[in-house]
Amino acid sequence: MGNWNLDLKIEDMKLIIYITIILSLCNIRKSYSLTNTVIIKELSIEEHLEQLDIEIENTRLHYQKIHTSIAIELSKANKSIKESTIIDQKLYWLLEKDRLKEERELLALNELSDISKIRYIKGLQIIKILYEKTLALDHHFASVSTFREINKIANPNNYPEFKNIKEVIGTKADKKKGFDLTNILGNNIYASVAHSFISLFNSDSTSKLEKEESLEDVECILDFTLRMHNDLNTIYFETVFLQKSNESIMTELQQLFVDFTKPIKYKTPLEQCRNNDDWDSVREHLDTYLTALNVALADDSKRYKAHKMQINLEFPIDRLLQFITQYNAFIDQGAKFYEKFGIMLDSYENEKQCASKIPIEYKKLKESIVVAIDK
Repeated sequence: MGNWNLDLKIEDMKLIIYITIILSLCNIRKSYSLTNTVIIKELSIEEHLEQLDIEIENTRLHYQKIHTSIAIELSKANKSIKESTIIDQKLYWLLEKDRLKEERELLALNELSDISKIRYIKGLQIIKILYEKTLALDHHFASVSTFREINKIANPNNYPEFKNIKEVIGTKADKKKGFDLTNILGNNIYASVAHSFISLFNSDSTSKLEKEESLEDVECILDFTLRMHNDLNTIYFETVFLQKSNESIMTELQQLFVDFTKPIKYKTPLEQCRNNDDWDSVREHLDTYLTALNVALADDSKRYKAHKMQINLEFPIDRLLQFITQYNAFIDQGAKFYEKFGIMLDSYENEKQCASKIPIEYKKLKESIVVAIDK
């Protein structure tokens, strides 16, 4: 700069200064391209957040170096203005000071833009991961082993051994003294068990040995269902509650994606985007948006437009942070529920003794609870 011809016309100097600003901005923007932030392999949320911190820190360090360089140049310009005795020299350094201030202002805007860009891309990647996790939980809650099988294993009337005893008792029952349960009470666990025991004990046509053998056949089934019936029903209804909550989370997440992609004019719903693997199209819309933002930043007359575009990019990021708080609360709640379920299922004290009679669905349910906690 010190070698510039100080006899240049002021108009020429302004043109040179403007070109210098544009070239400086191009170099700054080129040093940190969008492709550097796009992750090809699938990472976990924790890895994305770690990478987010690293990328933002690297970006701030990158701009800090340029800020420091501009600060040094500004200090030099201020000193030269005070020391200059020739009008042309003083004018040159005044213009140089204005140029440096302009460059510093643009630098701050570009730093904010780059950080917003990094946060936005990470936000998209986190939304994608959260959607997959929510879908996985939804599939878990909707699985047959979680719902229908609970009703099946909680009621002794669904076990062949207990049905056989009821049939035998029915054939040997004294038709004058005995009575049959209605369909409603016949399917009720407590009424059905009580009726079968009373009928068995009062049966004169059944020997003591036969009664003991009949009880031995169903003792584990009755012990398991009577002890675990309430717990299994609790698991059933609270899991239904969790499924409804997960559906609400899913709806919130889909709306979040709409809000998130609205500024970049991507209008495909999250489910369709995921099913069609349309994430590259989302990135293309973002590239177009960022290109327009960069153009607005470089044009002093479009600074207000650039400011609005940056705000529009930041707003959905704030919405994502709010959603993550809500999502974490749901996951914490679900984890506590399922930890309680695990304790309930582990509380059956005769599990080893009755291992051969306990239905396989019970063991699958215990395994499913562990998987759900991990998810």
